[in-house]
Amino acid sequence: MNHVLVISLATVMASASGWAQERIYRCGNEYTNTLPGNAQARGCRLVDGGNVTVVQGPRPAAAAAARPAPGAAPSASPTAGPRIDSGEQKARDFDARRILESELKKAETRFAELQKEYNNGEPDKQGGEARNHQKYLDRVGEMKAELARLESDMGGIRRELGRLPAAR
Repeated sequence: MNHVLVISLATVMASASGWAQERIYRCGNEYTNTLPGNAQARGCRLVDGGNVTVVQGPRPAAAAAARPAPGAAPSASPTAGPRIDSGEQKARDFDARRILESELKKAETRFAELQKEYNNGEPDKQGGEARNHQKYLDRVGEMKAELARLESDMGGIRRELGRLPAAR
């Protein structure tokens, strides 16, 4: 009785491994285990070696949301959120402008201080920089990079301010 069980178990396992050994074809970005009739036209090739696992992903939500339900009237905009009254929007714009102007003022102050310290690329030497010239050069390079960053930041803040409606 044990021999029959072992033999039948071995037969089942051998046939299961045969299922895993099917031929897989790649036709462009599609994988299939049946060779289509127009295989040459589609450029199908046999995938050699390794196992191929293909998991069907979910459909993009944007495509499903863009299609209205049957019989439903199309909406004005699929991504439209709740409307904000103009008074509240003006208050938000005013707050945003105030914050950006504050940030711009801080950046301009820091830029002026750093520019003065930078002294056109020849800042005063500090501490051990008199004996270690590379340390001095590193600090000068960092100052130059920070000046460039601050200049870029100020330009970005000015662009953002330009996008906001004019102040009251």
